Order: sequence, then C-alpha cells, then structure tokens
Amino acid sequence: MAGIGFELRRLLRKNTLVGLIEAYAYAGIIGSGPWVFSIVGILLIGIFSASVVVPDHLVTQFQTSVTYLVASSLILTGLVQLAFTRFISDRLFEKKKSMILPNLHGLLLLVFTAAGGLGSLALFVLLPGQGLLYRLLMLTGFAAMCGVWILTVLLSGMKRYRAIVFLFALSYALIVATALWLRRYGLEGLLGGFVGGNLLLMVGMWVLTVRDFRMPGPLITFDFLRRDWLYPSLMAIGFLYNLGIWIDKFMFWYFPPTSDPIIGRLQASLIYDLPVFLSYLSIIPGMAVFLVRIETDFVEYYDRFYDAVRSGGSLEYIENMRDEMVYAIQQGLSEIGKIQALAVLVTFVAGPALLDALGISLLYLPLLHVQVVGAGLQVGLMAILNVFFYLDQRRIVLWLCLEFVVLNCLLTAASLALGAAFYGYGFTLSVLITLVTALWLLSRQLGRLEYETFMLQ
Repeated sequence: MAGIGFELRRLLRKNTLVGLIEAYAYAGIIGSGPWVFSIVGILLIGIFSASVVVPDHLVTQFQTSVTYLVASSLILTGLVQLAFTRFISDRLFEKKKSMILPNLHGLLLLVFTAAGGLGSLALFVLLPGQGLLYRLLMLTGFAAMCGVWILTVLLSGMKRYRAIVFLFALSYALIVATALWLRRYGLEGLLGGFVGGNLLLMVGMWVLTVRDFRMPGPLITFDFLRRDWLYPSLMAIGFLYNLGIWIDKFMFWYFPPTSDPIIGRLQASLIYDLPVFLSYLSIIPGMAVFLVRIETDFVEYYDRFYDAVRSGGSLEYIENMRDEMVYAIQQGLSEIGKIQALAVLVTFVAGPALLDALGISLLYLPLLHVQVVGAGLQVGLMAILNVFFYLDQRRIVLWLCLEFVVLNCLLTAASLALGAAFYGYGFTLSVLITLVTALWLLSRQLGRLEYETFMLQ
C-alpha cells in the first residue's frame, strides 16, 4: 500500500537541486511530522507552564501521565495495527471497498471496549486515591490515543500523508494553546488540554475515513475476525515491536536506583527519559532518506521484478531487476548510515549547548550520545523490516522483533546492574545486534529470491 513514492518521484524528476531538497523535506515532514509535533508540543507545555503552575512538580506529573498514555496505547493497539492494515489492503485488492468502514467501526468498538476495561483496572491499581476528574481524563485520553493510532495507520495506508501531518499540527497547536489556557487549574487543566486535542485529532481522522469509504451497507461488522483474515503473525509483530521499543523505559522507570515516584504508582526515570526524548529528534534526516530511497528506488525495481514474473519476462531481465533491488537497498542503507552518522556528530558537538539551552544538566550528555546512536540504528532496522514486509516475509520479521524484545530486556537489565556508566547501552546494543541479524537474513533472502518466487508457488 505504498504511495509516498509517487509524490517523491515527481519531485525527483525535476532533476534539480531544488527538486532534491523538496523531496527530502517532504519525506522528512511526512515521516517525522506527527511525532515531532507531539514531542515539541509536550516540551512547550512544560517550558511555558513551569513558571506558572504551582507547585512545579505538576508539570512533571503531566508529562509522565502523557508518556504512560502514549506507551500503553501503542502497545495495546500494536496487536491490531498491522493486521488490520493488511486486511484493508486485501479487501481493496479484491475491490470490496464497501467492507472497509463497517470493519473499521467494528475494530474501534473492540479497541475502545478493551481500552475502557484495561484502563479502568489500571486506574484503580496505578492511581489509587487520585481525583475522579484526573482518572476520567486518563481513561478518556487512553481510549482516544488508541483510536488515533488505529486511524493513523489506516490513513497512512490510504496515502493521506499530508492530511495526517496537517491534523497532527492543528491538534497539537490546539493542545498547547488549550493546556496553557487551562494551566491555572493545575494537573487536570494541562491534561484536559491534551485529551481534548487528541479527541479532535481522532474525530478529524475518522471524518476523513468516512469521506473516503462511505457506501451503502451495515454500520458495524467484524469480518476482520475471520480466521483466514486475522493474520496472527502480524498481530504478534505489531505487539512485539512496540513492546521492544518501550521495555527498556519501563525497566528504568521501576528500577529503584533510576526511578522517581511521580503520581500514584506511576514512576519515571528523570536521568533516562530526557535523553531518550531528545534523541528521537535526531532521526528526522534518517527517516527522510529512508522514505526517499526505499519508497522510490527500491519500490520501482520491486514492481518491475514481480511484474516480469507475472507477465513471463525473461530470466535475464528478472535477475537484472533483482540485482537492481539489491543495489537500491544497499544504497538506501548506506545513505541512512551516513546521514545518521552526521546526526551523531552534530549531537556530540551541539549537545552541550542544547542541554544548556533547555536547562538540563550536562550529566545527561553521555546518555544522550548513546541514545542518539541507538535511535539512528533503529532507522536502519526499520528500513530492513520494511523490505521484509514487501517480500511478505512475516516469519522473519516476527523472529527479529522477538529477538529485539529479548535482547533489550536482557541487555538493559545488565546495564542497570553494571551502573550509571552503562545506562543506555542495553537499548543501543539490542538494536545493533538485531540490525546485524536482519542484514544477514536479508542478504540470504535476496540471494534465493528467484528460487522462492518460482518454486514455492
């Protein structure tokens, strides 16, 4: 369901420096815009509220509450994000467009029910004794963010990239403005602005989806639950990948020497969270290269390869297209490596000034360096997983995600045991080892691509 490549190729066909810059800028905004708006919005709320909200710890409580909402909603919806996207893709291929909206409503109903049940239980376990309004806002925010992730994945598959970025920009601008307006009401005011903005974001995405798929028929159906349409491997992949990204954070949050009690039983790691937060801003250039190279050069030769297979092309032509696919992957990974290496160097040089400008102690600098390297490696891993998805190698992706989760858990535990000098190395080493494994498996898979394409039919 790739579609961004069409727009990128149009920009690159200009064959000018301006066209090249436009293509990379477009890819960077599309690939990174939503989470950049999220990170910057939450940071702005904290910066502008710190001098007004009394006591100061309410800002930390707000940011921690939002972090838990993001993490838990991503992990929960990871079970259905990829599987439902594949379901939608297959139905569109079959020209059964009328099935899309009713099944989306069915999925949202199940997700909201699960979010309401699990969220209510978590509120009693994790937030005993907190105010009713705060707990209701947390429950509403959890359900709203689950809906946002489902609709974001669906609209991404529908190539509505600009609409997604616009809605995220509008919603987080509203979140910042509303939270600052309501900050005099303390934690509930800040959280109310965040929840209201995400409700607007979810409704806006739903309206776009309805406009695209409104057709006569039932309002709610659950066809996606049919055994032959369920894709349990994709459900496991989505869950494990999101768990792998967050598991080291949870370990730091609840390891006594690195954790700080924030509100109720919610804990954070002030020494770990800020560098992680900032490190993900450094992967914007890598994401731009990833989208430009993988979604243009690779996809072009991928299409030619399988078109030749289906239409009876010569073996020589098929092998040439396979070679061009391999070369495109090599070039894409090489450019991702170069641009992320540059991002690491910039962080090493500008890191002290950046931390100083944000009022953060320079003691965080070594951890920031390690996290920037880990985030850069994650872009490379994402690119390879994307290639495996194109080749429909779900079993390989599943094993790689499982490896990532296990390694991140074990290596993060080792780094916590070894002390502060090793913090952050668990995540970075787990991504590195998984990336090396993925490269080896990809090389092996591409070497036998023609064999599997023909002999496994």
